[in-house]
Amino acid sequence: MNLTSEISLRRFTTMDLEKVMEINKTCLPENYNTYFFLEIFKNCPEGFFVAEANSIIIGYIMCRLESGFSDFSRIKPVRKGHVVSIAINPNYRRTGIARALMLSAMSSLTSYGSSEAFCEVRVTNEPALALYKKLGFSIRKRISRYYYDGEDAFLMARPLLS
Repeated sequence: MNLTSEISLRRFTTMDLEKVMEINKTCLPENYNTYFFLEIFKNCPEGFFVAEANSIIIGYIMCRLESGFSDFSRIKPVRKGHVVSIAINPNYRRTGIARALMLSAMSSLTSYGSSEAFCEVRVTNEPALALYKKLGFSIRKRISRYYYDGEDAFLMARPLLS
């Protein structure tokens, strides 16, 4: 997907790992080790994207597949896409990159048979909350002390159309 002539999205490859981990450490307080990123990629390679500007990685999104009861109907277990992490270089925020990454990931999750997507977001992360709401996510519950620093998270979810 081309956002502009300078910014584009593509699927993650293992060659991108070092730069993705650097963005994670720069942008988020939750940092993951190499093994974690590679396990997410192994679980859901089609749901792991990077954003590039002039061939330099400036953002990423990684998702994994899970099974569990729906956040919308407790009748039977469903396949769910979990947006584990998304981060954009601060110099490129508020440009539509996060939205484009989310749309690409959600589209890929449907190809795996996921009927819904969900994520956890800090209750104080107003830009992320606004983006997810615009994309059709709703707050399903508040998770007390979800983050390592003790901050609460909102579990947000939305159905995916296949």
